[in-house]
Amino acid sequence: MNVDKIMNNLEKKHPGEVEYLQAVREVLESIEEVYNENPQFESANIIERIIEPDRAITFKVPWVDDEGNVKVNLGYRIQFNNAIGPYKGGLRFHPSVNLSILKFLGFEQIFKNALTTLPMGGAKGGSDFDPKGKSNAEVMRFCQSFMLELWKYIGPETDVPAGDIGVGGREIGFLYGMYKRLAGEHTGVLTGKGSNWGGSLVRPEATGYGCVYFAKEMLATKGESFQGKRVAISGFGNVAWGAALKATELGGKVVTISGPDGYVYDPEGISGKKIDYMLELRASNEDVVKPYSYEFEGVEFHAGKHPWEVKVDIALPCATQNELTAEDAEKLISNGCICICEGANMPTTPEAVAIIQKHGLLFSPGKASNAGGVATSGLEMTQNSMKLRWNRKEVDDRLHEIMCNIHGQCVTHGKRGDGYVDYVKGANIAGFLKVATSMLDMGVI
Repeated sequence: MNVDKIMNNLEKKHPGEVEYLQAVREVLESIEEVYNENPQFESANIIERIIEPDRAITFKVPWVDDEGNVKVNLGYRIQFNNAIGPYKGGLRFHPSVNLSILKFLGFEQIFKNALTTLPMGGAKGGSDFDPKGKSNAEVMRFCQSFMLELWKYIGPETDVPAGDIGVGGREIGFLYGMYKRLAGEHTGVLTGKGSNWGGSLVRPEATGYGCVYFAKEMLATKGESFQGKRVAISGFGNVAWGAALKATELGGKVVTISGPDGYVYDPEGISGKKIDYMLELRASNEDVVKPYSYEFEGVEFHAGKHPWEVKVDIALPCATQNELTAEDAEKLISNGCICICEGANMPTTPEAVAIIQKHGLLFSPGKASNAGGVATSGLEMTQNSMKLRWNRKEVDDRLHEIMCNIHGQCVTHGKRGDGYVDYVKGANIAGFLKVATSMLDMGVI
C-alpha cells in the first residue's frame, strides 16, 4: 500500500474535503504495516472500498419560521460501511456541517463502532441548520421536514441515527415522532430517545462516562488514577457534562469547561450544583459559557481561548474537531500534563498528536475513547429489540466493560517494543481488521 499515492488520488476526487482527507490519512498510516502483511486485503482492494462511502445522500429541507418566512437548509446522510451491522451514527445540526465533516465523522464511525464489538456499521448525517436562537416550534417544523426525506433511507435493521452536536433529546423526540407517523410503526430506529418511550438510561452521559473510563484504564498502565488529579475539559454539552460527573466521582478535580466564546477556570473545582448548571447552560440554547462566571464566585472567564493553557494533570477535549493545536500541546506538556484522552471526534490536530506522542504522554484518539456514546446507543438498540429496559447499573456496567475491552484491543495492537502504547495505531488496526475481514467474507458487494 502506497499511502501518498492513495491520498493523492483521493484528493483529486474530493478536493477541499480537508477533515475527511485528514481522517483517512491517519487510518492508512496506522494500518499500512498490517495491511501489507495480509495480501488478501490488497487482492480484494479493501482500501479503495473502505475509504469511499456506500452512498452520500443530500437533500433540501424547506421549513417555515415563526414569522411565516420560508427557509431552506441542506440535509445529509452518509452511509459509509455496513459490513458488520446496520449503519449507525449521529445527526449533527450546526452551521459548520458540510460534506467533508460528515464524511470524516462517518469514516471514523466505522472503526469506532467496530471497536465496541457490537454489530453496527458506520454512518453520519445532519444539516447546516442552527438550532441556536430558534423556538421549539421552529425546531419542530425543521425536524419534521428533515425526517420527511430521511425516513426513506433508515430503519431499525438498515440505518439507526442518533444525536450529536445540536441534536439532543428535544430534536430526537421531534424526529422520532415524524418517523413514527410516516412509517406507521414504533421501532428502535433512532437512539437517544426519551426514557419514557424506548430510550436507555445512561445514554446522555455515556460518551463522557466512556471517555473517563478509558482514561482510567490508560492511567492504570502507569500506576496512576484520577484521584487528586486536576482535569481540564473543553465543551459544556453532554460529553463534557458526563465527563465532569464521572471524573469527579473518581476523585478528580475538574477546573475548566469551554464554549465558542472562551473557557472558564474554576480553581475550586466544577462539582455538585456546578455540574448541574452545565445543563442549564445547554438548555439556554445560547452556546456560551461566560454566564458560569457570573453564577459562581472565584471563577475566571477567558474570552476566545481554549482551556489547554491551565496547569492540569489530565486533559479531556470534549468539544469539536481540531480544537487542540500543536501550541496547545506544548503548553500542556510544559505544565506537566500526563494524559490526553479525546472525548470529541478528532479534536487534536495531527501536529499536536505527533508532539504529544514524541514526549511519551498517554494519548487516546476519539474513535477509541469517544466510543461510549455509540456503545450505549447499541445497548439501546438491544433493549428495543428485546422489548425491555435495563436498570442504570446494568447499562453503566456494560458500558464500563465495553470501554475496558476497547482499551485492551488498543494495547494489543498498539504496544511498541519500548513499552509505549500507541493508542492511535492500536485503535485503527483493531477496528480495521474487524471490518476488513468481514468485507472479505462477504465478497465484492
